[in-house]
Amino acid sequence: MARVPVPSVPSRLPEIEVSGTARRGAQSAALVFAPEQETQETTVDGVRLPERAGDVVEAPEGKNRWLAGVGAGEPKDFRAAGAALVRAVGGGEKPPRVLEIGLAAEVTTEQVEGLVAGLLLGDYRFTVTADAPKPGVRTIRLVTDDSHVEAVERVRHLAAAAAFARDLANAPSNVKDPAWLADTSAAAVAGIANLTATVRDEKWLRDEGFGGVLAVGGGSASPPRLIELAYRPRGAKAHLLLVGKGITFDTGGLSIKPADGMHLMRTDMAGGAAVLAATRAIAALKLTVKVTALVPAAENHVSGTAYRPGDVVRHYGGKTTEVSNTDAEGRMVLADALVYGIRRFRPDAVVDVATLTGAMKVSLGLRTGGLFANDDELARRVADAGERAGEQWWRMPLTEDLAESVRGEIGDVRQAPGGPGGIAAALFLREFVDGATWAHLDIAGPARSEKNYADVVPGGTGFAARTLVELAASYT
Repeated sequence: MARVPVPSVPSRLPEIEVSGTARRGAQSAALVFAPEQETQETTVDGVRLPERAGDVVEAPEGKNRWLAGVGAGEPKDFRAAGAALVRAVGGGEKPPRVLEIGLAAEVTTEQVEGLVAGLLLGDYRFTVTADAPKPGVRTIRLVTDDSHVEAVERVRHLAAAAAFARDLANAPSNVKDPAWLADTSAAAVAGIANLTATVRDEKWLRDEGFGGVLAVGGGSASPPRLIELAYRPRGAKAHLLLVGKGITFDTGGLSIKPADGMHLMRTDMAGGAAVLAATRAIAALKLTVKVTALVPAAENHVSGTAYRPGDVVRHYGGKTTEVSNTDAEGRMVLADALVYGIRRFRPDAVVDVATLTGAMKVSLGLRTGGLFANDDELARRVADAGERAGEQWWRMPLTEDLAESVRGEIGDVRQAPGGPGGIAAALFLREFVDGATWAHLDIAGPARSEKNYADVVPGGTGFAARTLVELAASYT
């Protein structure tokens, strides 16, 4: 029997049930708020109660085997508690197949949404191994009334989007070339109503003049692709264009990266993964907004056919770029897709997502995405969507006194002019949006993690996928 090189994609998440009554004999957990006063009892039957959000205590006896702290009770505290709880329970020697959690009547829908997000994603795993996968919790039963059923189902789709984006980002690049990314994405959306996938090959890209994608992908034995998803529901009044960077591995090209850390470049298509996963979730939720998703996928490699510093590349639509650094490849492929998508589909708003610049990690750290926009209303929508999704964004300036720096000398524009890297990259991309209402999301920092926090585990985080779903919902 042939071995499957990677786990099944999309990953299977735990099932979530809502029940009005507890089941006799079920393994159960309880949520514990932080004490409001210092004198409040902090132990019960000799077991110390968790005081901080995300603290989990295993009780040797009693009705509830696990106690999870929800701190002050903010939705983010419930998210942290759910994630920590499912990790603690799933990491045991013999985790129960079903975990039951009783919810107090006063728990709000927002708190339930945070809890469910943490429960679904906190024990996410992606490993390529000969061993059978370690079993985790299969089903989580929330004992509460049915007023939360709709919210639970909605969060299930949001969590599935984050998990699918993680799957795509985590897949190793000896498997994940542009063709694999395209075929896997097309298979994942097959059968979803009003959603279709089209994969464009290198011949189509050449015929249509996608010079940026062809230049970046020219050094690899694996040719580039353009992945196009189209969601066309009835009754939609707005049209969103989502564009995601799909570099399936980035050596830096001839401007080669240091060896240390290069293995992480398998996640350099995390922006594209977020766009693909979000569009799938938008369709699954049946949101009444038209969405077109474009992911230019390429492998930035080193060979005799690789593009060079000093080259002048002609993009889709005719504009030319003077190449200064082949490791600034993301903006090259995005430029083609932005012009194509805007001219072909005439959307109401455009959002691109990319692990674009290391400068953003310096500016905002590893848990906050950079938000650039030429429209205040769109910027507000993205920030509000991120807040609902539990993903943090910080708006960055499109500094006009730096705009002249992207003007080329022997081409129309310069790819990497120096100066503040994140801003310069955004200003470069702005040259290709033809005045459309546009936002650029730089997720170089939060797209991957080296440790657990909230519902995030090491590896690809799926960051931005849930923000994009919430953004689309704001147009319905």
